[in-house]
Amino acid sequence: MTQLRRELGVPSAILLGLGSIVGTGVFVSIGIAAGVTGSTVVAAVVAAGLVAAANGLSSAQLAAAHPVSGGTYEYANRLLSPAWGLTAGWMFLAAKTASAATAALGFAGYVLVAFDGPEGAVVPIALGAVAVIGAVVLAGIRRSALVNTAIVAVSLLALAAFVGAGAPEVNVDFLGGSGSRNGVRGWLEAAALMFVAYTGYGRIATLGEEVRAPRRTIPRAIIATMGVTIVLYAGVAIVGVGTVGAEQLAAATEGPAAPLATVALDFGAPAVARIVELGAVTAMLGVLLNLVLGLSRVVLAMGRRHDVPSVFARIDTAGTTPRPAVIAVIVIVAGLTLIGDVRTTWTFSAMTVLVYYAITNFAALQLAPEDRRFPRWIAMAGLVACLSLAVFVDWRAWVAAGVIVGIGWLIRRSFHPGPAGT
Repeated sequence: MTQLRRELGVPSAILLGLGSIVGTGVFVSIGIAAGVTGSTVVAAVVAAGLVAAANGLSSAQLAAAHPVSGGTYEYANRLLSPAWGLTAGWMFLAAKTASAATAALGFAGYVLVAFDGPEGAVVPIALGAVAVIGAVVLAGIRRSALVNTAIVAVSLLALAAFVGAGAPEVNVDFLGGSGSRNGVRGWLEAAALMFVAYTGYGRIATLGEEVRAPRRTIPRAIIATMGVTIVLYAGVAIVGVGTVGAEQLAAATEGPAAPLATVALDFGAPAVARIVELGAVTAMLGVLLNLVLGLSRVVLAMGRRHDVPSVFARIDTAGTTPRPAVIAVIVIVAGLTLIGDVRTTWTFSAMTVLVYYAITNFAALQLAPEDRRFPRWIAMAGLVACLSLAVFVDWRAWVAAGVIVGIGWLIRRSFHPGPAGT
């Protein structure tokens, strides 16, 4: 079996992790979650980060023990059963294609805010972004990593400017419990929505076949990425809610989804608003880039196991890109982008990714003692938390996910009528 080349070290892996996380979650979904739970969104951001940290540790030890492309799809096949692997693979494809569409739409929203364009241009701009990012990924992992580094640098500087300029304007009254809404259920739903915003760390594990010294590199990169992201998200949430209030922050997700730029204008920092717009534009592209990378590697792994047509297991002659898998991912993401609604795509992504990471933690519980790097209770806590949060996501997302997994089984049976994963 042809393998992808190992070209990524610790710094590149951390930057790919940050590029996967710092995007739609911080620039768009904090506003969506604020609309669900009100001022308690800050606590929801922190809670989601802690759940994601437990999952990140499970992913880290799994990836160190099994450094191959495919992430939880491969871990579940190896440690649970082929049926669990197939379910994980389709949950990942469903979750992350929806997230990629959200990133493309978020990118278009910030572009329109920056250039005062018409709302009707959101979908065409988003489709253009998908096409450009697809071309970058087809050029190989090394070029993708270089583009990602530039994107992450701009995005982090923009968020630092937002927090720095907004911190003196924070009104503690906006952060009080009196501004909460929908009770405990609303808070848990917001935490579920925010959980998706952290899950880019899994991209490091998904690219395990392309990381140098994976047993050392992957755990270090995931832990560093999670630490930076939790602090960053909490700071942005405090400034966003504390300067204009949860209701106004949530309202800014209507139409072109550019809540942080709108908030920066409201607290009287037009220059910072422009910087945030630029940072958001680059961040959305970074997330889109990393999602296409991760998705294509899962499709590659599924092709190798015949859970999708084996044509998707092909790698180019340089050993750097699974071209058929990348093209398939681009087409699917473009199709979901036509929905044109970030709330719909994000809610669906939340439910499916929670199920996916529940399977991750379940697989981590099966690791042999010599492969275990962290206490078992961490994986157990991640498993319980993921399943608990998933319950509070809109039931229609569950129905859609069930349909998608059913389609996945039918596709698999069409191309390989034996037991799943054989």
